[in-house]
Amino acid sequence: MIHTALIPWLDPEVIIGAAGPWALLVVCFIVFAETGLLIGFLLPGDTLLVISGLLSHPVPGSEHGVFGISVWWVALLIGLAAFLGGEVGYFIGHKGGPAVFERKESGVFSVKNVERTNAFFERFGGLTIILARFVPIVRTFAPVAAGVGHMHKGKYTVYNLIGAVLWGFGLTMFGYLIGFIPPIAWFVQEYIDLILLAAVGGTALITLWHYFRERSKAKKAAAAGEDVVTDADEAKELVLDPDVFDRGPQHDDDEPK
Repeated sequence: MIHTALIPWLDPEVIIGAAGPWALLVVCFIVFAETGLLIGFLLPGDTLLVISGLLSHPVPGSEHGVFGISVWWVALLIGLAAFLGGEVGYFIGHKGGPAVFERKESGVFSVKNVERTNAFFERFGGLTIILARFVPIVRTFAPVAAGVGHMHKGKYTVYNLIGAVLWGFGLTMFGYLIGFIPPIAWFVQEYIDLILLAAVGGTALITLWHYFRERSKAKKAAAAGEDVVTDADEAKELVLDPDVFDRGPQHDDDEPK
């Protein structure tokens, strides 16, 4: 294994000895935040899941990888975090109502993101809850939009569970499986500390980049005299009709002519 002298704390043995299961808890919190908290759309969840699967391969100091437990448990816990995040997102939307969509000048919570999510619901109906898991940004806003629009809770929970299993559990196991490809397995074992640095540092940098970019856009729009505030009436217009959630996928030839 190639060690990075400047970041010895990223050595898997150090992480396992000092952090133990906490490393996995951090991953689960990020997954939870991306699907359950409105700031989660800044986080690159797909990449994190695949890397978590890769890092579950045996490394010096642990037969189960950097998390210290079987990949099955890793994948199950990540899937559970994704499911709980989806449930919390629905609860926030259901209890908060249209006011959730109101925003000020920060640009962090973009109306365009809500509109993009609504377009998915118009196109795929309730199945959006499953499909949205694989679409950045949409997976953050879909649970909230479903809650605000009062999608049937039982139906939502079933779709949320399926999506969490396919995305959270599935992508983690996918990452683990591709680790059996010899060149990839060798790379993981030799450069595990650099992969960890990329996962941790990359997530932080991407999050900050998205945040400041959206802030900058909002300030420029405000300076140009554009309306960067979503009031109560505008927020109500973003609420989906309940019948949207009962639709199946809509096709071009389904549109009325």
